Amino acid sequence: MTPASTQALGLARPVIQGLIILNGLYTLVISGLLVWSFFIDGWPERPLGFDMVNAHPLLGQGLRAIVMIGIAGALIVHFVLRHLRAIVDTVRVGDPFNLENARRLDRIAWGVVALELLRVAVAAIAAVVWEAGRIEAFSFAPWLAVLLLFVLSGVFAQGARMREDLEGTV
Repeated sequence: MTPASTQALGLARPVIQGLIILNGLYTLVISGLLVWSFFIDGWPERPLGFDMVNAHPLLGQGLRAIVMIGIAGALIVHFVLRHLRAIVDTVRVGDPFNLENARRLDRIAWGVVALELLRVAVAAIAAVVWEAGRIEAFSFAPWLAVLLLFVLSGVFAQGARMREDLEGTV
């Protein structure tokens, strides 16, 4: 490994752990926002400070739906970060090419797919609630990342099989 990659690997676990904590806080805050929205008079005009409901009658329901999607997204991010942390741990101990890491990469890829579908759902809700007919939710980069994750999963699985074959011949 190069010095830069060794340094990055050393930072990876604490950064991921910090992201897990921040994601947990985010989940608590937006869950609180969702609960609070049912008890505040004049939702959403009062917290926003201006009346948008006359122009957009479904705004309150749309915002609640987007917050619920945000909570689902936070749970998926937690799932992805946990698997990523487990992969980093195997790299740190020098055993990254194993079948469990290949499965973890598959799970991460499916998590990214789920996050992208949630992003499309948010865009669809926004289009219905306040920008009728306008959905701008497609981006190639996340889908390329999904493809890359599935390819890496195959690489890890192949590496694990090659290692098992090599250990069997020695």
